[in-house]
Amino acid sequence: MAASMSTVATLRATFHHRHLSSSTHVASFPTTVSLPSTTTNAVTAKPMFISCNSAAATAPVQAPPPSSISSDRVFNFAAGPATLPENVLRKAQAELVNWRGSGMSVMEMSHRGKEFLSIVQKAESDLRDLLGIPDDYAVLFLQGGATTQFSAVPLNLCSPDDAADFIVTGSWGDKAYKEAGKYCKPNLIWTGKSEKYTQIPSFDDLEQNPNARYLHICANETIHGVEFKNYPTPKNNSGVLVADMSSNFCSKPVDVSKFGIIYAGAQKNVGPSGVTIVIIRRDLIGNATESTPVMLDYKIHADNNSLYNTPPCYGIYMCGLVFEDLQSQGGLGEVEKKNKKKAEVLYEAIDGSNGFYRCPVEKPVRSLMNVPFTLAETPLEAEFIKEAASEKMVQLKGHRSVGGMRASIYNAMPLAGVEKLVAFMKDFQARHA
Repeated sequence: MAASMSTVATLRATFHHRHLSSSTHVASFPTTVSLPSTTTNAVTAKPMFISCNSAAATAPVQAPPPSSISSDRVFNFAAGPATLPENVLRKAQAELVNWRGSGMSVMEMSHRGKEFLSIVQKAESDLRDLLGIPDDYAVLFLQGGATTQFSAVPLNLCSPDDAADFIVTGSWGDKAYKEAGKYCKPNLIWTGKSEKYTQIPSFDDLEQNPNARYLHICANETIHGVEFKNYPTPKNNSGVLVADMSSNFCSKPVDVSKFGIIYAGAQKNVGPSGVTIVIIRRDLIGNATESTPVMLDYKIHADNNSLYNTPPCYGIYMCGLVFEDLQSQGGLGEVEKKNKKKAEVLYEAIDGSNGFYRCPVEKPVRSLMNVPFTLAETPLEAEFIKEAASEKMVQLKGHRSVGGMRASIYNAMPLAGVEKLVAFMKDFQARHA
């Protein structure tokens, strides 16, 4: 009898989940269900009475409280797509099928419907709050990755004969410089290539073009682990500072007013791949060259509030959840403190290894987000990566262009992950030194 009653309960729950999402289902669902019994006596289910509670239907789904990393999850040190906060993933999981009583997943919504409009508007509002974005700046949620912005920036700010200055501190800055050559006259005022991109220049020594329309930097070089700790000022009074902030976006407070344009791919710190965020001063909008493709014209997107065409809706929703999570931590000032602590623990382990591990980047400009390091004995690096993976620490292999190892320790990487890596590093050294 107990087994039969359990079956009844299971069937009721299944019917409720699958069939009771509309008034039609409620009207047609039988009030009495007879089940075959696994005992000698048949069991007849008691009548089931169903009512609709509209308040419950529209109430937001509450995510499980934040907790430590689940035992079935790894510590993911990938440079991007990168680890996301587990509590954010669990909230998205809880809302996946039916977003807050709408009867739809976010993936199914019209991007012009009131449900998604509430999502994108809140995401923008929360991002403005986190970064203190002034009112005279537009926030755009776009597609195409930061790489597309290598073209969009000069197309929107320059004519073909205009100059633009570039400080190249790594591979991504170099790609931006080369792409700009298709649309304007880029001027390479400094490059760290000869030193294998391990430093940032003194700004006072830079010979800027006084007529440059903009000065471009990559605020954090994901591959080489070099990060600007402060920012240069364009010498052209009408020029602006433009920054690719893909890999340190929302990792610390930034004075947005120092920049004309900030752009960032979301897949490092604030969401899944597929979303590119552009923050642009409004007076810079509307100056695109006539040949600019419509999807690269900032005015088109600003005039349409990022909804000119179907945007990456689910990615924007995920970014919004991350922004809420960053706010719950106390804002970017508190987030930066956590990031500094994680980086300190890892760099101290590298520097204290008596040369067994080495970080090539000059100490004053070492990234808080991406930590490259090598082993004194290069053949051991493959074994290091293999053993780390067996201990549930993955994606530690360095970029193919530089080799070695790289630990990306973005916002969502907990201190526990860095501490576990450091403990493994010390054990590995003890066994192989």
